[in-house]
Amino acid sequence: MIPFLHKAYETLIASASNLQSLFLLVIRVYWGWEFFLSGKGKFINHDKIAEIFQRLNLPLPDLLAWLAAGVECFGGLFLLLGLASRLVAIPLVFTMIVAYVAGDWEKIRNIVSDPDKFVTADPFLFLFTSLIVLIFGPGRVSVDYLLKCYFERATDLK
Repeated sequence: MIPFLHKAYETLIASASNLQSLFLLVIRVYWGWEFFLSGKGKFINHDKIAEIFQRLNLPLPDLLAWLAAGVECFGGLFLLLGLASRLVAIPLVFTMIVAYVAGDWEKIRNIVSDPDKFVTADPFLFLFTSLIVLIFGPGRVSVDYLLKCYFERATDLK
């Protein structure tokens, strides 16, 4: 019975591992597109975003509105393609942390007593996705993976 359970468990692990790249692709494409749309919206409505940032008492609200728009718009496209994924995840994580601190501080303060409010805040899934890509990478269905294979092959040919 034990060998059967061991084999079944190994099969489960192998099957789940094969889904990793598909999972990373799905979240990268979906949330990369969402980041892109959010950033594009910030570009289009720059004055309104700068005004919101000013009401939140953020320093240099005009500049921060441009930076947030650029990071989200272009970072989202890079994330969607899986290009420089881990590198681009860093400013995306930072931007979402600033969004939490500036707009949802109360939800951060009460994360232990009321975690539901923290995980339902607007920045949560953006932050979570960025952290997943930062930690696990973009997966095999990405420009990063194609470049890695290309450079490994070029190195092997030398």
